[in-house]
Amino acid sequence: MASRDTALTHLVAQIQSARAEHRSLCIRGGGTKDFYGQAPVGDKLETRNLTGISSYEPSELVVTARAGTLLRELEAELATQRQHLAFEPPHFGAASTVGGMVAAGLAGPARAAAGNVRDYVLGATMINGKGEVLTFGGQVMKNVAGYDVSRVLAGSMGILGVIAEVSLKVLPLPRASATLRFEGEQAQALTMLHRIAASAVPLNASAWCNGTLLIRLSGANAAVAAATTALGGDGLAAATASEFWSGLRHQRDAYFIAAGDAVATGATLWRLSVPATTAPLTLEGATLIEWGGALRWLVSRAPHATVRHVVQTAGGHATIYHAPQRASEAFMPLSDALMRIHRQLKRAFDPDRVLNPGRLYAEL
Repeated sequence: MASRDTALTHLVAQIQSARAEHRSLCIRGGGTKDFYGQAPVGDKLETRNLTGISSYEPSELVVTARAGTLLRELEAELATQRQHLAFEPPHFGAASTVGGMVAAGLAGPARAAAGNVRDYVLGATMINGKGEVLTFGGQVMKNVAGYDVSRVLAGSMGILGVIAEVSLKVLPLPRASATLRFEGEQAQALTMLHRIAASAVPLNASAWCNGTLLIRLSGANAAVAAATTALGGDGLAAATASEFWSGLRHQRDAYFIAAGDAVATGATLWRLSVPATTAPLTLEGATLIEWGGALRWLVSRAPHATVRHVVQTAGGHATIYHAPQRASEAFMPLSDALMRIHRQLKRAFDPDRVLNPGRLYAEL
């Protein structure tokens, strides 16, 4: 394993060479998210030599890890101290890395309760498209002041620079957890979730599909026990619940397996973000609802324009997550004002469009 400085020097040299030769580079960690966003283009720029946990202070709830560190190795280390990444990032395979987790910005079932990836990014070291090594933020929340560039990296799909190292806030594992099952159609499930959200119930995650709603409670023993009694429903055995939430988090459960089969025959898997209080959408297709109603997965053969119109009318946005062929626009088109901001950021960090060009939007 190369030292951090050696690995950084090598990456800087590759970026500077590509810039001088007007070549594009595709940033790659474990390659588990190559399907996401626009198609990767350019020569591969590997981050796998940037590995290791730089520092971990369990008492401060902060860990700093290099971009090529395997996500499973980081989480295993946190588990030894009964701590975790509360936003439950999906892995999509054993090769998933810390840098890819931040760049993609995807969170799992607990996102609505715990927050998103960027909420946990305290600081980062990156290499921009000019080959400059830059550091933003710090290792404690109070160090964040002004415009926090380190958090902008979350979900940027690598278009601003190569994430070399990142400091993350971690949280203790909950003392207690319980999963309850209820039967009901989509509208009933959404009504129940809205009622729970307005109460003091320690709701940590939810999922509705095919007439079944599962909710996960987590927190102090007394709070979970009281909520379980108040809500009723059927309790799931701990092992069964753990298997379900893990399958949902890593998208290897029955819904996503069936979605993959449908995509192979011409359907599209959509990731729809809408206000949690939105009524059932008037779109045909298999639906899975998470995040208290705010995240809705949809497998549909409807025209892309139709899906986006319905979701936009509801005040949300629609992402093409999986499709038979790469779409010209995986992410919802931005307004002119937002696109101007994105262009300005891209020009500031990567003026020659060396890094991951077009991965987020074609113009970038």
